[in-house]
Amino acid sequence: MRRLNLFPILGAFLITSLGAPSAFAKDPIRIGLNNWAEAIAVSHMWQQVLEEKGYEVELKTVEKAILYTGLSTDAIDLALEIWMPTTDAAYYDRFKEDIDLHESWYHGARLGLVVPAYMGIGSIEDLKDKAATFGDGRSSDGIVGIEAGSSLMEMTEQAIKAYGLDYNLMISSEVAMISALDRAYRQEKPVVVTLWSPHWVFAKYDLKYLEDPRNAYGAADDIHFMSRKGFGEEYPEVLDWLNAWDMGDDSLGSLMAEVNEASSPEEGARTWIAANRPLVDGWLESQASAQK
Repeated sequence: MRRLNLFPILGAFLITSLGAPSAFAKDPIRIGLNNWAEAIAVSHMWQQVLEEKGYEVELKTVEKAILYTGLSTDAIDLALEIWMPTTDAAYYDRFKEDIDLHESWYHGARLGLVVPAYMGIGSIEDLKDKAATFGDGRSSDGIVGIEAGSSLMEMTEQAIKAYGLDYNLMISSEVAMISALDRAYRQEKPVVVTLWSPHWVFAKYDLKYLEDPRNAYGAADDIHFMSRKGFGEEYPEVLDWLNAWDMGDDSLGSLMAEVNEASSPEEGARTWIAANRPLVDGWLESQASAQK
């Protein structure tokens, strides 16, 4: 009986299998982000950095509730902007058994009601009985909010109740809110908006937070990143880089400004990385240095 030489067959099989794009390749890393300026900026930055390292990365813009659901069901791998211990506490408490909370990369984040510095008020309490000054809630001279369902909007609804304010909170978007702020600012008209720090608008306009003596918005937060369960075991190198990541007002502010002013977030992130290569390389090299 003639023996069959299997080596050419096995060789052809291995070449075909290994050459197939999806045979052993990992799925793209899916980064979920809500439509806030700093989330857009850092998500595009990390997409660029990880793609430089050979990873495929997909960005998925979703609302905050869907972001947490996606992490808990493995539909999303990473979320780079999680405010703790206050702003995202309700979402985190609901999903904490199914997601991993990691290191903070920005310290002292804040949110609340913001007005131009030229306005002669300093506290949320000063808004009481002045609703007529800000129009009827249908113009840009009202309390201009962002997307419905965000933690900031929920806190602002509670603040309106806590301070007994006779104001309508307008559901809007970050872009529309900034447009209303810009329009009022250029005419030196009164305007109150829901805002947060870090944000590039504080570099462009002279603004101030209204004091919050009743602590409706809570204490300052830190910004963390989260991952789905098991991400660190599958991508240990990426997790090490993210744990080494740290930004302050100058570095994050410059990134946000670059992304905002560029023709696209991708271009802005790419330009910022090129100008801040030592900082970025420090995140990527810190774990390797620690292991030596």
